[in-house]
Formats: sequence, C-alpha cells, structure tokens
Amino acid sequence: MISGLGVALPPSAVQDELWDGFFAQHYAGGRRGLARRIFANSGVVTRQAAVSPLKEDVSGWSTERRMRRYQEEAVPLGGAAVARALADAGLAASELGLFAVCSCTGYATPGLDILLARDLDMSPNVQRLFVGHMGCYAALPGLGTASDFVVARGRPALLLCAELTSLHMQPADTGPPDVQQIVSHALFSDAAAAVVLTPETSGRPGYVVREVAAVTDSTTAGHMTWEVTDLGFRMGLSPEVPSVLSVHVRALVEDLLGRNGLTIGEVDGWAVHPGGPKILDVVQERLGLDDQALAPSRGVLSAYGNCSSPTVLLALDALRREARPPRRVVMLAFGPGLTLYGTLLESSPAAA
Repeated sequence: MISGLGVALPPSAVQDELWDGFFAQHYAGGRRGLARRIFANSGVVTRQAAVSPLKEDVSGWSTERRMRRYQEEAVPLGGAAVARALADAGLAASELGLFAVCSCTGYATPGLDILLARDLDMSPNVQRLFVGHMGCYAALPGLGTASDFVVARGRPALLLCAELTSLHMQPADTGPPDVQQIVSHALFSDAAAAVVLTPETSGRPGYVVREVAAVTDSTTAGHMTWEVTDLGFRMGLSPEVPSVLSVHVRALVEDLLGRNGLTIGEVDGWAVHPGGPKILDVVQERLGLDDQALAPSRGVLSAYGNCSSPTVLLALDALRREARPPRRVVMLAFGPGLTLYGTLLESSPAAA
C-alpha cells in the first residue's frame, strides 16, 4: 500500500525563456524554424533542470564529466524526495526493509541506493534494488516489485525514481535536422519522486497496489532507444510511438481491470505518463476518456515536462492532492521495448 509520497524538483524555467536564452542559438540556421515549432507544440510551459542550459552548456561534455555531475546533483535531490515521502508516511528510514531506486540518466558505484541508505540512516540490513535503463516506465515495475516485497515480508519498502535528463544535452547537428533530438530537448526535464509502501494491515491511509500488467511489442524495439555515447546518452524517439501505443493500450487496460472485475468506466483516476501531447491524445481516444480524466496528466506535462521515470508519480501526486481524491486509479507508463505498463490502485478503507 502506498502510504507516503514525496517530490523534489531542481530550479524551474519557463519554456519560452529556455528557447530564447539557449535553444534558439543551439538550433541556428535552417533548423531554427522547425525547432521553434516543436518547442511551441510540446505542451510544456515550465520545466526544471539540475544543470540549466541557461547557465551551463553541457552539450560538449564527455560522458565521464556528466556522470560525475550526476552524482553531485542526484544525491541531494533524491534524498529530499525520500525524506519527504518518509515524513508523509510517518515512517523512519531505519524501519525500511527494502530501498529500490530507478534511474536511467546516471551510473556510478557506489550508487544512489548505497549513498542515500547511508546518508539517511537506513538500517545496514536494508535490502536494495537498482533498476536502470527501463526509462519512462520504470516506476511501475519498481512499484510492483516493492509492493510484492511488502506483501511477502510484511515490512515497509521505499521506491525512489530520480532522473537528470538535463545532463544529456546533445551537440547541435551540423547536417540535416535530427527531429528526434529536437523533440527530446523540447520535452525532457529533471525530477525525483519517492513512494513509501507499507503493509495493508498498518492502518495507514493510502492506495493499495491491486494489480500490475505489462505488454512489450518487441517488433518495435527500435522506436525508443537510449544510447550511451562519448557525449552522454542519446535519445531515439520515433514519431511512430503513438501509433504503437494505440494498438496495445486498450487491451492492456482491459486486461488489468478485467482481472479485478472492473471496467474502464469504474475508474475515477488516471495517472498517465505524459510522454508528449500525442501520447496523451492516443490514450484518451483509445480509452474513450473525457478531457477531465487526462487533465492531471496534461497539467504535469505543462508544469514539469517529461521527467522520465518520476513523471507518472508526479501525476499520481496531482490526483492525491485533488479536493476529492479518486477511489480507483490506473497508472500507465510507456518506454523502450516498446513497453506499456499499467498499475491498478485502490484507496484503502483507512483512506476512505
């Protein structure tokens, strides 16, 4: 059961200011007009960066330099999210039985799981799990694994998703414009979000994790990639991604709900990873949802951009903060594979 959630964000910037202050020069010449249209249609109004292009141009940095900076920025950011989630759940770090971390934007050993367990005084016996390179959907398999631990062991767990996409700014192209890179630079952002899971018998209010479902269409594996290069990690993002999602998303959701005797109409909360406006449009159309159902997810895209793995947790946090939080929530996230993940949450009796 999710009994606590905490978010930590680096400094924010207005999308138009990012364009005027950096990207208009980054995409000079014939690429500028195309890039400007992509930025304007991204659905992003503000987003945050631990390493802001308005202050530092990292596009020429080596991967080694980027990874060193990742450790400097991700540790305090992730620590803040974890501390807020623990406070929200009324739990001490020393009570955790499992600490799981999802991150695909930086690697080092010792990593966030070890450093934060040390800095936040977790037990030396805490079990740890690090999930890397699953990308934007990583929060949901992470949530499923942490929930399984809680049910099997009867001990609390914590999941942290922390991403610093700003560290992977790519150099400006000298040849024809690379639309995939422009789209990535227009959408992606930085954030950390953490959730605490406790046994359902704890009496705390929260959302019970009822079911997790997934489908991977490996015939489209090349549609979304995250390639390690000498100049950071390079995103590949095919314009065909929404079309692939349109084929699979309804069947995934109906399978997820059907195993619990539910239909789409009985779900009153939707936390959908806002990979971009077209992603949300496809989900809305294929599931037959009204504008209000996707408003929290669109609001996350507008206010925070696409933060990779933490983003679906930001959408869940938006639902939790509504005047009347939903009783049943379906979380949806998408990423490399091409993979779709869904999770069904239901408010606990204590929350009701």
